[in-house]
Amino acid sequence: MQRFTLSIDLSHLQMHGPVLFAIGMLLGTLWYFSIDFEPNLLLLILGTLGLSALLFWVRQKSAFGVARIGLVIALGASFGAGAGSFASARVQTITIAQETGPVWVEGWIERALPADRGARLELRVHAIDGLATENTPKHIRLTHILDLKTEPGRFVRCWSVLRPPPAPVLADDYGFDRQAWYMGLGAVGYVQGRCRGATLGRPGGILERVKNWISVTRRQLARYVKQHAGDRAGGFAAALVSGDRSFMTMTDQEALRGAGLAHLLAISGLHMGIVGGLVFLLTWRVLALIEPVALRVNVKKPAAAAALFACLVYLVISGASVSTQRAFIMATVLFGAVLIDRTALSLRSLAIAMILILTLLPWSVVTPGFQMSFAATGALIATYERWQRRLREQAFIRRSRLLFWVQGLIVTSTVSGFATMPFALYHFGRVAGLGLAANLMAMPIVSLISAPAATAALVLAPIGLHRWALRAFGLSLEAVLSVAHVFAEILPDDQMSVSQMPSESAALLSFGIILFCLIRRPIRAWAFTAALSCLAIVYWSVSFVPQVHWAPSGDVYVELDHGQVLHKPLKDGAGLPPLRLSDHPLDDVCVSQSACEIELGLARVSFSPDAQSIRLTSSRDRSTDRHPSSPIEISWTDVQSENGISYALRNGRFRKIRKLPCGRRPWRPCAPGGDAPIRTSE
Repeated sequence: MQRFTLSIDLSHLQMHGPVLFAIGMLLGTLWYFSIDFEPNLLLLILGTLGLSALLFWVRQKSAFGVARIGLVIALGASFGAGAGSFASARVQTITIAQETGPVWVEGWIERALPADRGARLELRVHAIDGLATENTPKHIRLTHILDLKTEPGRFVRCWSVLRPPPAPVLADDYGFDRQAWYMGLGAVGYVQGRCRGATLGRPGGILERVKNWISVTRRQLARYVKQHAGDRAGGFAAALVSGDRSFMTMTDQEALRGAGLAHLLAISGLHMGIVGGLVFLLTWRVLALIEPVALRVNVKKPAAAAALFACLVYLVISGASVSTQRAFIMATVLFGAVLIDRTALSLRSLAIAMILILTLLPWSVVTPGFQMSFAATGALIATYERWQRRLREQAFIRRSRLLFWVQGLIVTSTVSGFATMPFALYHFGRVAGLGLAANLMAMPIVSLISAPAATAALVLAPIGLHRWALRAFGLSLEAVLSVAHVFAEILPDDQMSVSQMPSESAALLSFGIILFCLIRRPIRAWAFTAALSCLAIVYWSVSFVPQVHWAPSGDVYVELDHGQVLHKPLKDGAGLPPLRLSDHPLDDVCVSQSACEIELGLARVSFSPDAQSIRLTSSRDRSTDRHPSSPIEISWTDVQSENGISYALRNGRFRKIRKLPCGRRPWRPCAPGGDAPIRTSE
């Protein structure tokens, strides 16, 4: 009987061992951050060593096959889980145990970030009134509502209220407390009044002084670019150059997000690729014109070294966020491949970049930026490899360069849009309906005008002729903003809100993207990806259930259907709303507060006249028992103590949605009086 032939060519996979190991690391780190307990690091290390020995033995005894594929993936998974556990063990973040304040907080402003109201300040703490040094967080984030009268790099005193980084309000919401733990943020809060400058001066220590100088330089650069790029797009230009978004208006940011152009704001692979690519191309072409150098040296190598240096400078100037660090590692792998005479853009280089990032920054695996960037890059590499193979087969056909460039732009926007769509649906419950069209109009402006103008400004800065280039940079970005506003206003809500995609559907779509990258034959690749996508969509459509969420912010959210959410502000709480639902506008769902009800088929949500509680009344969806079940009363006091309460309507009955327990992971300690004590690293 003829043996079944795998769709994935094993001889092809043998050349991509790093790809299999990277896939395993991806699975291992995702497993580590999804469980509700802390695994034993020693057992993970022993498992990694044992799998390494077994893989070495199998490699000596047998040819490359399914067994070795499984062992490589298992080894990567064990190593990835160990990397996550080791990162948690080495991170030392001191977190405050409970709400504190108002108290005096002293520290240096590291950066100012935009907020819905005012700005968010990240402070490197010097002292907090009433806290001992060993219990004082090293970094905190404060919301500053009034006009900011000071600058990053300055020492300030702020009269502030502090809280521990909040845990997710919903069970499947974004884990800000986990991200804050790895970022070193030990508290968040708000300023009562205005932060005022103090006289302590610069921090001590060489490293701290360097960080302070970088913060001051970034702010000065952002202000200078804003001034010379023009009033309309100066804030946008400053954000692209320095990563400082505080000069941008919220209207422009919302327009970019609604048009599917928000990726331009994140200093990530696109920006690092443009900076490194332009420096590489210019250096390569200039050195090629110098005959003695071109005849004796492979000019691509010094060009790659210059591009690496440019990327390093951009990493420092832009603030070195997690997404920028990830982009720099990918750029290092890309240009490093040129230095050692390897293929720069390939699945192997992408896998090496993923391995390095998951080893150094394992917590980034659960962030949208990591997932979107690698999904888009992998899909594009696989697409262009097939495209180049087809072009080689049709080498005799002459093609217009302009036509080829237009085709490349369309293919890039389409493939990257479809590759990142599952993660946008999973994390944000929305997708920009006209994002493809907006990118097709905006990206040529960015690639052909904005990037060369910014490069010209950098080159001409030493001789003082950079202002006209900055102005051209600003004018091009004004055109990009115009495109964003037009597409954001075409539909009432172009970011088409939908119910959040379940993790099972997201996993199926992610597996489809991986198969699309690995399968050599295009028809089979598209077939497998389409089949898994259809299965994920079907599961998503049948798995939706109505839900009711009462957040510690006081807002009540009722999910009626896919994407239809009623938002009613009931109390003025001090907590946070669910991040994935907070953008839904307020709804006038009740004519009068005394008779306020929301119908959910046979169930309903009733609000008390004093706004102190809500009642959930349901009927059992059974042929033998259609009597209403006992109403469920939810009080505002319980919502505050449990950091939000959620119920799902399943089979005609409301069932409470359980959240991950506290005290089992280092980034999620229990509140005082909870089931477990507060744990901090000292």
